[in-house]
Amino acid sequence: MSEHGWYELFSRGARDWLRHNEKVREAVHQHLPELVANADVLEGGTRTVRVPVRMLEHHHFRLLRPGEQEGVGQGEGVRPGDRLAGPASPAGPGRGPGGREQGGMEFVLELQVDDIVDWLWDEMRLPNLQPRAGGAAEETDWIREGWDRKGARSRLDRRRSFRESLKRRASQAGAAQPAADGKPPPAFTDDDLRFRQLNRRARPATQAVVFLLMDVSGSMADADRKLAKSFFFWAVQGLRRQYRHIETVFVAHTTEAWEFDEARFFEVRGDGGTIASSGFQKVQEIVAERYSPSRYNIYLFYASDGDNALSDRADAAARLAQLRESASYCGFLEVSAAVQRHLTTETARLFRNSPGSGGAGTLGSFPVSRTEDIWNAVRHFFSHQQRGQESAS
Repeated sequence: MSEHGWYELFSRGARDWLRHNEKVREAVHQHLPELVANADVLEGGTRTVRVPVRMLEHHHFRLLRPGEQEGVGQGEGVRPGDRLAGPASPAGPGRGPGGREQGGMEFVLELQVDDIVDWLWDEMRLPNLQPRAGGAAEETDWIREGWDRKGARSRLDRRRSFRESLKRRASQAGAAQPAADGKPPPAFTDDDLRFRQLNRRARPATQAVVFLLMDVSGSMADADRKLAKSFFFWAVQGLRRQYRHIETVFVAHTTEAWEFDEARFFEVRGDGGTIASSGFQKVQEIVAERYSPSRYNIYLFYASDGDNALSDRADAAARLAQLRESASYCGFLEVSAAVQRHLTTETARLFRNSPGSGGAGTLGSFPVSRTEDIWNAVRHFFSHQQRGQESAS
């Protein structure tokens, strides 16, 4: 920050405060993958997370203690038969015997989940979000339009008022009519004042509905479901804080599909086979009943281990192609805690080879095999640039 001239305008205390805030922001960004993978937050046990931040000190000289030496050849020699110490044990909080040696210090900040979501979604957006017309979801904007001679003092247009004053005095001077009392015309009169006027205009709101579809069949292990739910949790938290007019729909499927409320969705588990088309069909039915594509931006995020019945390949491909025609974006999260499959599964090929017309929504895929990958998955699906058909391996 010292490279900027404005930074030097502050007092020493204010500069230290700004620097501390910048270090806190850097620490949070560095620990975001770990924070996103926090299982306690997902399970609802806590709404806060802890972030270690290095303690900041001003530059100063540190004198060596008695007995401390540096350099080559200044230490005590080793004699034949002396026992050399083994490798030191890793240092850390709560490790090692007590002593008088000086150690380091660090701050541990406890932040709210909402603060972490703000940092997580600082530069993220829904892809291809477009305004949609429709009823109660219209937003109101106040537009500056025209001037008036009366209005609130806060909306006084000084430049425009000065122009009116110049025009009036110029016209009076041109008329060559001196005032009766011999005094020059006043610099400003009430007739010179101009106030900006605000007009209210309604515009279509950027409405959106996000479908979170999860495979809960027998092939999905507990670790796989945990990865999927972690991604959905942080995606939902960010979307709700980022957008005013957004709805979320939670759907789970095995060979059949069901809609759940949010609380039950994060607890559901099932068994049996996997029919992906049942989940796509359920999403289509909900869209037809409640969410017209002319009024809503439709998004689908599907989490699965990638397994699907071979007999369902044609039906699943047809259902996904139909969804693409009305959806702004369809994303596939391949979760596999046992092994990294690099998007070579049946469902990954389904998304990769899905046909679509020129107006079909964008497709995206991302593999997740550990909790640290959740942060990268959120960045992949909600980055600013979403072009064409994309995938990550």
